[in-house]
Amino acid sequence: MGKSLKFRAILVTLIVVAAVLIDQIIKVAVKLSMYMHESIPVFGDWFSITFTENPGMAFGMELFDKLFLTTFRIFAVIFLIYYLYRIVRSNKFPVGYVVCIALVLAGAAGNIIDCVFYGEIFSESTYYNVSSLTSWGEGYGELFYGKVVDMFYFPLFVWPDWLPLIGGEIFFSPIFNFADACVSCSVITLMLFYSKYVSMQFR
Repeated sequence: MGKSLKFRAILVTLIVVAAVLIDQIIKVAVKLSMYMHESIPVFGDWFSITFTENPGMAFGMELFDKLFLTTFRIFAVIFLIYYLYRIVRSNKFPVGYVVCIALVLAGAAGNIIDCVFYGEIFSESTYYNVSSLTSWGEGYGELFYGKVVDMFYFPLFVWPDWLPLIGGEIFFSPIFNFADACVSCSVITLMLFYSKYVSMQFR
C-alpha cells in the first residue's frame, strides 16, 4: 500500500469513527438528561439544544414505514462503505471529495444506530420523565424501531409579517442532530466544489 493510499485509508477511518462517536455521545447525553421537548438556550433565540425524537427520516420527515426506512439506511451504508473503499483504492479523487463521502457514511451510520438499538436499550422519554438505560429488550420499542434523537435548533429569525406565504414563519424550523449535519454539509460541499466528480459516477 502506497503512502498516499495508506494516508487516505487512515484518514477515512478516523473521520468515520470520530464522527459516529461524537454523534452518539451527544445523543446519549441528551437522551439521558433532558425531558422530551425540553429546550436549553445557547445563543439567545438564535440557537438552542431542544430535545425531540424523530421516528422518520432526516429533519423529522415521515414518508415511509419505519422498518423500510431502517432497512434502506442499512443498505445505503453498505453501498457507501463499498463506494468509499473503491474511491480510496483508486486514488483518483481529491481528498476533499473522499472526506465528504466519509462524512455522509458516518452520518448515515450514526442515525442507523438510533433506529436499530435505541428502542431496545432506552426507556421512553416523556414530558415528565427523563429516559434511562434499560436491560436489553425492556426499552420503549423493538429492534429496528428505535427513534432518532435530535437536538440542534437554529430558528435564527422570523420572516417579516408583510412577506407573502412565509411572513411570520421561522426561517429554519427543523431540529436535527450531528449525523444530519454531517450528511447535509457534505452533500452541499459536494455540489458546490466537487460536482464534476459526482457527475462522473453517472456516466
